[in-house]
Amino acid sequence: MTPFDEQALLRAVVEGTATETGERFFPALIDALSGALGTMGAWVATFEGESTKLRALSLKLRGQFIDDVVYDVMGTPCQIAIDERRTVHIPDRVVELFHQHPFLAAQGAVSYLGVPLIDTHGEVIGQLAVLDDKPMPPEPQATALFRVFASRATAELQRLAAERAVREREVQLSELVESAMDAVVNFDQDFRVVLLNRAARAAFVCPSADAELDVRDLFTSECRERIEGYTASLAQAAGSLWIAGGLQARTTQGERFEVEATLSHYRVNGGDFFTLILRTVEERRAAEARIASLTREAEYLREELKTLGSVEHIIGSSPPLLNALHEVERVAPTDTTVLLLGETGTGKELFARAVHERSRRRERPLVKLNCGAIPHQLIESELFGHERGAFTGATQRREGRFALADGGTLFLDEIGELPLELQPKLLRVLQEGELEPVGSSRTRKVDVRIVAATHRDLPDCVARGTFREDLYYRLAVFPIRIPPLRERGRDVDELARAFAEKFARRVGRDLAPLSEATLGRLRAYAWPGNVRELANVIERGVIISSNRSFDIDRALPSGAPARASEAPDREPASPGVSEARAPAPSAILTARELLELERKNLVQALGRTGWKVSGPTGAAALLGMNPSTLSSRLRALAIRRPRR
Repeated sequence: MTPFDEQALLRAVVEGTATETGERFFPALIDALSGALGTMGAWVATFEGESTKLRALSLKLRGQFIDDVVYDVMGTPCQIAIDERRTVHIPDRVVELFHQHPFLAAQGAVSYLGVPLIDTHGEVIGQLAVLDDKPMPPEPQATALFRVFASRATAELQRLAAERAVREREVQLSELVESAMDAVVNFDQDFRVVLLNRAARAAFVCPSADAELDVRDLFTSECRERIEGYTASLAQAAGSLWIAGGLQARTTQGERFEVEATLSHYRVNGGDFFTLILRTVEERRAAEARIASLTREAEYLREELKTLGSVEHIIGSSPPLLNALHEVERVAPTDTTVLLLGETGTGKELFARAVHERSRRRERPLVKLNCGAIPHQLIESELFGHERGAFTGATQRREGRFALADGGTLFLDEIGELPLELQPKLLRVLQEGELEPVGSSRTRKVDVRIVAATHRDLPDCVARGTFREDLYYRLAVFPIRIPPLRERGRDVDELARAFAEKFARRVGRDLAPLSEATLGRLRAYAWPGNVRELANVIERGVIISSNRSFDIDRALPSGAPARASEAPDREPASPGVSEARAPAPSAILTARELLELERKNLVQALGRTGWKVSGPTGAAALLGMNPSTLSSRLRALAIRRPRR
């Protein structure tokens, strides 16, 4: 080291580093320090993570700067300075003291001076050191100045670390704002837009984030004064406010849309800046409408699930039935409107379900509405929905059946009962695919396939003026006639057997198969109530039958009319038994008799299951009933388990 001159050293280092900051500061410091001290080498280094290795920010050796130097401090004078957190000065024979380190010997090192760099948190973050090939006598003033410049290097390292942290936070904040789903608009005190995030650029149809915009131009003229007033009041102090009632925004192309907004204010370097966070009302309303629709749909489907257990498959193989089913197969894959024509009880709802389940809409619900079962003053609300307060009793907004069936199928049963004044509104929905809920001026688009059904002669209704002709032709695009039971021949046998098995299982009876004589009498009956009446007759017969034999005499209505084409079959007499028969008892049971029969059946089923109600071996399973329903009937009939 050259003879020490405190003033010269101070001046050389200060002048060499005065104009440099950042990464350029460290080469300037090392260059000035090694030049002023006249040492062979000098360096400033920081730790590589939490290891024992130092990376040189700047290293000068024998007049040359060397880049990308990483060295391990273990076994060097640097280790002592760092571990003991003090200035280490070895004036002579450094190689003899640290002979295990080849670098010192290779450089011909004689003396060393090193100072640890300790930050404001007391952590050692690096080192400033010089190495010389000549002895370095102790100079207290030089050592003190050396520590001063070590502190300067530490401060610069901390400043750089703080800058990096700020930049990282700015990048994170920028990415957060840019990726936000809400539109974010930042502007200054002169209303110049300084930032539009991705959502804002999309909402306002602004292709560039650098476009020069006045924030007031992004809103209608009615809202400009409101924005100016809000910013003026917020400029008095930092804070934020909710803009009640929202704002009318407009795109750069002039299209208007409604937004909800919050406005916040902050100051930077004496300047006022404001941030608008916007959310379109349409998105919120759409989300609320979707939630309401899904809630209503879930309620409807829960009600449907209660009835699915009683839905039967279409049973039969007669030519008239097969012809109707063939028509279903042909029309189901299309979106064509279907009109089901058939007498009461022929199973029109089953055919509607078959059309839906074979269509591309089968993943969406089949929604049903019986036009004859709802009061006329409420049917419009049931079909199209209503707004809150639309009429007395409308305490909340409600979706109609069309909205519930959007994307699916709407089955309009008994379409002939639809009030005449409501028929034009239904026609509009069928033709244009849009509706207006009761009490609303808002038009809603719907995509619904219609399956209608009626037992009436609609052309006759048109002639009498009770049904619109244009609506009839709009519904009768693909009519399907469902044959009455009297035309289905042996289908009566299949249906009767299926019903007998079902009802016998429900009441816990072990019923013998229906005889040919019984089936013949069932085929001979005219069945004005069709399949529904047949189901009722079989259920009644199962209840009143005893000794495993179906009692056809009491099951059929008294004086049951036979079909004109067939006479009732008679059961052949057994050998040795007279054909004379006692008069059949009346098929009409009193309410008391029916209750007593039900009571006996339930007690018999409970006795067979050891009075166990629920579970796979319980009476409810044997009877085909819900356990809670069975428990309710037991309480109603005062049936209690007998004491042992």
